[in-house]
Amino acid sequence: MLQSIVIHCRCSRCFSFPSKRRIRKRPRVLTLLSLPEDVLFHVLKGLPAEDILSVRAVHSHLKYLVDNHASVWACASFEDVWPSPKNLKVFERAAERGNFEAAVKLGIAYLYNEGLSISDEGRAEVNGLKASHFFSLAERLNVSAAPFIWLFIRPPWSLSGSCCKAVVFESLKAECQLEKAQKGSILYCLAKVLSLFEDEEKRKESLEMFEESSKQGCLNSSYLLWESNRKVAMSDPGRYLQSLRKLRDYAAKGCWEAQIALAKACGNGNQLGLEPKSSSEMVSQIFQASLPISKQSIFTVQKRINETMRYILIDWLVEVATMKDFSCLCLHMTVGCVDRYLKLRPVPRSRLQLLGIACMVICTRFISKEILTIREAVWLTDNTYKYEDLVRMMGEIISALEGKIRIPTIVDYKEVLSNIVSLERRTLHLYSFICELSLLNTSLFVYSPARLAAAALLLAKILHGQAHPWTSQLSECTGFSLEDLLPCVLSLHQKCFHDEVPKDYRQVSLTAVKQRFEDERYEEIGKEKMMSYSQLCSVLGVKQEDPEPSPLHTNVVEIETFLSSPSGKRTKRRREDSIQDDRGSFVTTPTAELSTQEESLLDNFLDWSLDSCSGYEGDQESEGERDGDVTGPSGILDVTVVYVDPAEHCCQDSSDEDNLSAEWSEHAAPQRKAKTADDTHRISTYLAPRNPNREGSSGYSSINGASPTSSVEGSCGVPLKPTSALSLGSAMNKEPCLPRYLESCLQSVCARSSDGKCDRRQVKRKNIAEHSEERVNLGFLSL
Repeated sequence: MLQSIVIHCRCSRCFSFPSKRRIRKRPRVLTLLSLPEDVLFHVLKGLPAEDILSVRAVHSHLKYLVDNHASVWACASFEDVWPSPKNLKVFERAAERGNFEAAVKLGIAYLYNEGLSISDEGRAEVNGLKASHFFSLAERLNVSAAPFIWLFIRPPWSLSGSCCKAVVFESLKAECQLEKAQKGSILYCLAKVLSLFEDEEKRKESLEMFEESSKQGCLNSSYLLWESNRKVAMSDPGRYLQSLRKLRDYAAKGCWEAQIALAKACGNGNQLGLEPKSSSEMVSQIFQASLPISKQSIFTVQKRINETMRYILIDWLVEVATMKDFSCLCLHMTVGCVDRYLKLRPVPRSRLQLLGIACMVICTRFISKEILTIREAVWLTDNTYKYEDLVRMMGEIISALEGKIRIPTIVDYKEVLSNIVSLERRTLHLYSFICELSLLNTSLFVYSPARLAAAALLLAKILHGQAHPWTSQLSECTGFSLEDLLPCVLSLHQKCFHDEVPKDYRQVSLTAVKQRFEDERYEEIGKEKMMSYSQLCSVLGVKQEDPEPSPLHTNVVEIETFLSSPSGKRTKRRREDSIQDDRGSFVTTPTAELSTQEESLLDNFLDWSLDSCSGYEGDQESEGERDGDVTGPSGILDVTVVYVDPAEHCCQDSSDEDNLSAEWSEHAAPQRKAKTADDTHRISTYLAPRNPNREGSSGYSSINGASPTSSVEGSCGVPLKPTSALSLGSAMNKEPCLPRYLESCLQSVCARSSDGKCDRRQVKRKNIAEHSEERVNLGFLSL
């Protein structure tokens, strides 16, 4: 039987190849456990402490890695987290395992009793012992910066009652006596504290401590000893040459103060026995090593802050420095700390002013004998922030900057150049004026501080018509030729003298630096008329037309009511003629819009209210303090402070480690919620439209505020209320009058000055500013 063979064609209808099944390989699931151990450690080291506890609870292997490797906790981040009873064990564990940030914050928290509730009985002694332990630990972990813990325990100290700072000092001193090895930095801190007392015996003791610290290898102590012996060594040429060689060794090891002193010595012609060319090369190396601050690095981190906001902040800091008569170096250091912090951590718009004033508090303690106290700093912000806010921000700044407070500034290079060339007094003031104006503009960050200092000198000499502004000596000492400095000189002139000055929300020009240098001690250099940009280009031989003035920011809505500041007679406010014509159209401070007669009448009262909180009286940093008198360590404590094993005073790693994550999460969740709500409230307040009828409104150059209320209320017996704005109706009052509360305050001040027996009791860390709901019309006073 034949089988029929069916032949199919190869068309698509009757023939098709069988489809091939593609077998997809399931990708390998990558988890933390599957990562190499080195990569896993790198991931864990970059996590915040809260996340480390969460990862630890996931798997037994992760728990083993976290618990048995100290490097994980040493690198844990505690950004925007403050010690509290809930997370105390986590902070102490991290500090004991080498976490610098945890150690610093614990030391500050115990010293100021901030966040950690301690019973009133023996609070200063208990807190002082714990603070000394963590300060000592932080100083041991501080390997790249100058010793800094002396900033927090420096005088003045309290005469009556127990002083926590004195307990810390005595405890650290006892620790150094028992363990002399590797205590050079702590001895330096103790010596710095003693050197700030007026007692001659304390200064002799500080000199002995500096010598012992220098023997243990502390570079900063060695330089201070060199500084103290310099005048004696200058009498003998041989000893002076040997002294300069020591200075060169200290500079080679990285001491910045020694490098500046060495550059000044070489610039003055003291060549250390070297050829003049070698000395110039040594100075040139210092100038060429200067690095610029990148503008992009700041505004890459800061998403809600622009150039104008930073300009307003620096302008306000200049006002504070002028009012308190702080040095130019202090101002430049403050601005440097602000910019470095902005590069590292994001700052909400509502806390930018807090960052600025906290940096100034730290820098004044570092280089000035007269400090800006914490209570006074809070008052300068018109009580926008509380005492504890400033204390915590100081801890955040020290932690983020890793203790590096003193860095090279334009002022340092300016002093070197001023020693190399002789300048007329007026040209030197102009030089300083240009250097301070350069702080305001972030567009100048592309240039290093050394290049800016050299360009500012060149610009100052050109503006005063000097024939040879840039000599061969300057070129050899700085390493910058005239052609190298031309772009920087043109940028300096454009930003400092050509571009429009930014304005605040009231369209008032921000000219604090200009007004600072309009003072007689600067020979009113701020009032001098400068040559135009085109004239400068013709002098330099550059073909360039006048550039269009470029304002930093034009959106007024984003910058209105940005800063808060109580104004006084010493802080001159900027006004334009158009605003002068309508004085009642905006809310003002009690003294921002006072007439000359009013200022003369209230002068003594205003000066007393500000000066009463200077020194330690306005800075109650430890418990039980009333009157802030400067005193030495002896006679402070009623009990003898001995060095005790830190194990008896600090919590050890407990066995219930599994409960840490739960405790942290219970505490962190409401804290984040409260913080978010607080930030939202602050930002909404700043961006809200101005209401001229609202008495409690605050903003830059226009804030309701009184003097520090704890001091004034205790002295006068009358709580101060902020004066209202000068309303339109007040200008129509024909009968001059003085508000009753001001009358009573002035009478109380007079009575206080006569008998001097008024009991003044200050309250610590309480923002008790009373803001009255009533409006008080302050009419124009006439004699």
